[in-house]
Amino acid sequence: MPGVNRLLSVVRPTAPVLLLCGYYGEHNLGDDALLQVLVSSFPQPQQLLITARDPVPVLALAPVAQTVNRRSLRLCLRAALRADVLVLGGGSLLQDSTSFSSLVYYLLLMTVARLGGAEVVLWGQGLGPLQRRISRLLVRTVLPLCKAASWRDQCSFDWAQRWAPKLPMVLAADPVWQMPARPWLGGDAIVLSWRPTPLLDHAGWRCLTEALDRLSAELDAPVIWLAFHHHQDAPLLQHLGDQGLLPPRLKARSSTLVPQSLEVVSDLVQRARLVLPMRLHALILARLANSPMTALSYDPKVEAAAAMATVPCIPLRSLPSVDDLLTLWRAEVDRPADPDQTEALRRQASAHSELLNRMAADGR
Repeated sequence: MPGVNRLLSVVRPTAPVLLLCGYYGEHNLGDDALLQVLVSSFPQPQQLLITARDPVPVLALAPVAQTVNRRSLRLCLRAALRADVLVLGGGSLLQDSTSFSSLVYYLLLMTVARLGGAEVVLWGQGLGPLQRRISRLLVRTVLPLCKAASWRDQCSFDWAQRWAPKLPMVLAADPVWQMPARPWLGGDAIVLSWRPTPLLDHAGWRCLTEALDRLSAELDAPVIWLAFHHHQDAPLLQHLGDQGLLPPRLKARSSTLVPQSLEVVSDLVQRARLVLPMRLHALILARLANSPMTALSYDPKVEAAAAMATVPCIPLRSLPSVDDLLTLWRAEVDRPADPDQTEALRRQASAHSELLNRMAADGR
């Protein structure tokens, strides 16, 4: 069978073509982190094709790769027919909450790749939500076509086992946990990774900003609003100010940072007195730096990651009072994580890369 079975063939005159599909080149550092881990997981040699909207950040992570415009279905289908292996890399791509057309896009790529003789691998995936009956039917039909899968949460793993019981699969923590850990160095700032969300009305935002205002004043700390997703997060500070939801004292202490690399994020959280993430991969990078932290959850995946890493977590659907929020945050300031626990999470997440290595070994 073509595909991964050819991954490291010593007699094959040319390296196999691997097509990596995901939400790449969309200026979301979480997806950049997933791509960085994925690219580093492949044995050499290989030819990499990566679907991307903006090729610049993608090529910074994988300089030898070629990119394909992920918003051109025609070009992506052509790449799928050319590939030996199609890897859906990280995130929750098989879901219809973003849109039904997004789900169809990925299922179509998987089907066309198989018709072209490629093997299909789901890597570091979440499955769902699948809100439509037709969505569940389509996924149940296409999932057994895969060669192997690695899942990042128990619910996805359980559904996949029901729908494709013969599919080789593993369960592990999110692949980004495989990135290098760092010692917490301490510093002076409070670092946020907040995002717009329909779960917070004006009263909810006012609760968060009032607690943040009081804490930053107590600590005499600057507040850095980290725009993890450039286009979604960067306008948030200005928007809250325009809506009258930002106390003047907090506004004077606040600044927005749009990081251009994962290294900038890691350096920043490594020197934070407290990190308050909403974004999943901001939480993971902060824990890899062993930073003091309390999470705010807009999504079950954030709550699951926080529980796994024993990070205090507050669901946005049930915010406490300003006083209770302040008490919780105050208790975590300057309290770094246990490095041994962080290392255990890194080891567990390595199952995603080990799956690729086993498949490559089987193809020798």
